[in-house]
Amino acid sequence: MCSCRRLGGGLVQPGGSLTLACVASGVTLDRYYMAWFRQAPGKEREGISCISARADNLLYEDSVKGRFTISRDYDKNTVYLQMNRLKPEDTAVYRCAAQYWGLMGCEQILSGSFSLDYWGKGTQVTVSS
Repeated sequence: MCSCRRLGGGLVQPGGSLTLACVASGVTLDRYYMAWFRQAPGKEREGISCISARADNLLYEDSVKGRFTISRDYDKNTVYLQMNRLKPEDTAVYRCAAQYWGLMGCEQILSGSFSLDYWGKGTQVTVSS
């Protein structure tokens, strides 16, 4: 299980930036694929970004491609989601997830069709003027 939190505040104006951090507790993430999901009110969970265990493979959902960047810091055992040029449509509860390597790739992880090993706590991100 990992704990996810936002850096820089959860309320952002359209066009602004925000970074989320996923910090592991009780598990080392070096051998885990990491992913970010979000869920808006009344909508199903949506996989938006994924990074492989070695960080040599990154995947983004079309709606965030070019605006969001996923990265990881092995020394800090932390995974980040940098969100730029935020839109009101980005408003949602964001959660990180972890999946041990070797079982599936980023496409499968983000599909939502497979049970993942760990889920972080949700953090609210609101984009509004």
